[in-house]
Amino acid sequence: MDGGFGIITDTFATPANVHDSIVYLDRLDRQVERFGFDVTAAGLDAGYATPGIAKGLEDRNIQGVVGYRNPPRPKPGKMRKGAFVHEPDLDGYRCPQGQLLTYATTDRGGYRHYRSDPTICRNCPLLASCTSNAKAERTITRHVWQDVRERVDANRLTAWGKAIYRRRKETVERSFADAKQLFGHRYARFRGRTRVACQCLIAAAAQNMKKIAISLWPKPKPSLA
Repeated sequence: MDGGFGIITDTFATPANVHDSIVYLDRLDRQVERFGFDVTAAGLDAGYATPGIAKGLEDRNIQGVVGYRNPPRPKPGKMRKGAFVHEPDLDGYRCPQGQLLTYATTDRGGYRHYRSDPTICRNCPLLASCTSNAKAERTITRHVWQDVRERVDANRLTAWGKAIYRRRKETVERSFADAKQLFGHRYARFRGRTRVACQCLIAAAAQNMKKIAISLWPKPKPSLA
């Protein structure tokens, strides 16, 4: 994460099977506590577009601006989830043919499952493009924090949200590019999380020293000629 004029304030090596988004909120809390940051907004790339992060930011009173994440593509010839309309007042989803998919259960991941009535679906002209389920049943899922996720997604379209995301590109993405091109982050030089963490820390220290030196270097005075 970059702060001020681009100083890196945190670096963390996650295992290969753990996405950075899993540890993001804990690392954010660590920086706030350690440096006393007053964080009011956070710009994140699309990899962090999850209901959990949206809820965590809102709980911390932080305005999140997250890059657009393409929804999963359906199988060829199959109907997208977007063809179903969420009707919160009825706690269900309305299919293109007018059937209401009603709530069935919530799984351990926090996703609510809405299911169609197979007796109606079997005679539907869109059945082949809707589901290949043997029971002729279509299921739509919605995370319990999806409303929060949608509020955070809306920030990206505002003027201030665009400004924050543009600032992220000027600082964070540039820092990542320098780390990869100039400071050996294209490949891990060592094996094991501890050794890789040391590589990350050394690279971050080198980047910070470079930025501090540039910021403190006397600016040339304009010529009067």
